[in-house]
Amino acid sequence: QAEHGVDLETASLRVFGNAEGAYGANVGSLIDNSRWEDPDELAETYSRRKGFAYGRAGQPVQQAQLLKSVLADVQLAYQNLDSVELGVTTVDTYFDTLGGVSRAIQRAKSQRDGAGAAVAPVYIGDQTRDSLGGGTVRTLNEQVAIETRTRMLNPKWTEGMLKHGFEGVRQIEVHLTNTMGWSATTGQVQPWVYKQLTETFVLDPAMRDRLAAVNPVASRRVANALLDAHERTYWTPDAAKR
Repeated sequence: QAEHGVDLETASLRVFGNAEGAYGANVGSLIDNSRWEDPDELAETYSRRKGFAYGRAGQPVQQAQLLKSVLADVQLAYQNLDSVELGVTTVDTYFDTLGGVSRAIQRAKSQRDGAGAAVAPVYIGDQTRDSLGGGTVRTLNEQVAIETRTRMLNPKWTEGMLKHGFEGVRQIEVHLTNTMGWSATTGQVQPWVYKQLTETFVLDPAMRDRLAAVNPVASRRVANALLDAHERTYWTPDAAKR
């Protein structure tokens, strides 16, 4: 209350979201179109979209500075998964919101404490096997690795996607773009992910031709995304693969 010069009710606001009638943080749109340069752009986009506080009156009021103050004290970000159909690399909603807030937390901490503030850890609660004895909490790094191995690097999954033709290839591209979204917002994707995806979908001539024959637009986006990931230093290919 003293820091922001507001009344007690305003100082106690803790529920933030979009303006009425708006949805999403727009971080996903920036990632999908590769229209960002500095990670702070992602943090600013998230904070601008989600900086509306909801109080007892139920009407959203923009409180950007108050949101930054609250985020600077956040110690971790967390998301539950409760369906085997959806993972953190399946849809962009997860990195748009959870990744967006993670980046906004880091910027808020850096602005308060100085450059070099640690990234807030991101945890995923896998509740999809709850009936078998409880859920499992993983780091985002671990969750992305599991989803990469069981989906995009799993020949059964890939062949299943290819059977769906045009849309199946688009889904392969969507998974890759969402994986890049986590790199951009949290930096918690291991380089081997991009290396093995490149070997699987681009450096394998037979697979590359199959993707291009079914959906040339999506297959080109896969190649461009992996190049973009290299240019943004998410991974470095071996000299023989450059």
